Amino acid sequence: MQRIIEEALIAAKKFGASYADVRVVDRAEEEISTKNGSVDGIKSSTSKGLGIRVISDGAWGFSSSFILNEAEASRVAEEAVNIAKASAKTKIEDVTLGEIEIYQDRVEEQIKVDPFSVPINKKISILLDADKLMNVQGIILRRGGMFFSKEWKTFASSEGAYLELERVISSAGITAVATDGKDVQTRNYPASFGGDFQRKGFEFIEEVKLHESAERISQEAVQLLSAKPCPSGKMDIILESSQLALQIHESCGHPTELDRVLGEEASFAGTSFLTPEKLGRFKYGSDIVNIVADATAPFAIGGFAYDDEGVKAKKIYLVKNGEFVGYLNSRETSKKLSLAPMGAMRAEGWNRAPIIRMTSINLEPGDKTFEELVSGIDNGVLMATNKSWSIDQKRLNFQFGTEIGWEIKNGKVQDMVKNPTYSGIAYEFWRSCDGIGNKDYFHIWGVPNCGKGEPMQVMQVSHGASYARFRNIQVGVLQ
Repeated sequence: MQRIIEEALIAAKKFGASYADVRVVDRAEEEISTKNGSVDGIKSSTSKGLGIRVISDGAWGFSSSFILNEAEASRVAEEAVNIAKASAKTKIEDVTLGEIEIYQDRVEEQIKVDPFSVPINKKISILLDADKLMNVQGIILRRGGMFFSKEWKTFASSEGAYLELERVISSAGITAVATDGKDVQTRNYPASFGGDFQRKGFEFIEEVKLHESAERISQEAVQLLSAKPCPSGKMDIILESSQLALQIHESCGHPTELDRVLGEEASFAGTSFLTPEKLGRFKYGSDIVNIVADATAPFAIGGFAYDDEGVKAKKIYLVKNGEFVGYLNSRETSKKLSLAPMGAMRAEGWNRAPIIRMTSINLEPGDKTFEELVSGIDNGVLMATNKSWSIDQKRLNFQFGTEIGWEIKNGKVQDMVKNPTYSGIAYEFWRSCDGIGNKDYFHIWGVPNCGKGEPMQVMQVSHGASYARFRNIQVGVLQ
């Protein structure tokens, strides 16, 4: 493999590249799903190939192939250079890259049990055991799922970088759907979007403990059918951590992507309200709001050792003491704003060029217990588990719905409510945050389905959060 990579870099230089990098990615995936007591599907796939990215005549070019030999590496390098030269004819300015430290390294995941070594029957048995516990009166659909992936990536650049990186992901989740013929309600565990995902081996499946919550979520789904509707009006809310994870994703993670800020992502998913003149001068949230991009977070699927430009993983603040202070950037975009490259460039696979992606975007814990958060509310709603989301093209105005909620009256959690929703303006919402749960409630949630780019790339990101309290929020229908 090393000889193929060397040939690609030599060829890129020979054909006129001023810079080149090569990624060889070898990935295996397995997905298992169950439905109403039976196996619904078993999928397994492998993929291997190389992608070559170059700068020539001051413009980017990229090409890829699933054929791995020296002749093909040379051909792909030449094609990438030709694409760059064609692109250069319409360039506005030359591509320049921020300086980084160059590494040669090999990093293996610290897993306990290789998920691909575990018999498929054992995985199915765990899901079907949870399925049985979800089989309560009123439930019409029971689903379970597991997902595993293992990847070896080799990255090398014309600057001398050479990195060999392993990545292992495991996940599990269950879903219960209830109906009474007039209404339908759903509960997911441990979160929406297929459950929870971490950079761990099969040991993570045992940590999720599907069987311990299977009956509870089914009962909650049934109880929601007869629960009263969520109240409407301005009131205080508490979000549990998995819902807060999506709030962070949509209203902080995406708007701090610097390519989006600079207009490079506008046609697909909008731009951002966090424009460059606001950097270091804009009150994004209250003084207790601290949001970090932390690719070093242990086990987080938004974490890694190095990004796809060879930048070593690091932790930076996006929001510090409520002030907007940082962007997710690339070597190219960081240069435009005289920032340091922070390592946020990733590609979905070998046949895609890297783009700016979220790492693990986390709201740092506060100092409150759950009881303290609740006791400070006279009239409000506790909301959990995302059900729906909508946000505008600048990541500014939003509305979110959750699967379940509970009224809070006079400092006490009261009756369950169905179909909770809340809405607001991103910075006004975060400025209203006056309480964040302590580290005992903090959890980093894996989000496997973040879409971005053209052609679209689906990326694994993550978000850490505790419970948090927000004041005077529009809940339910605007009145």
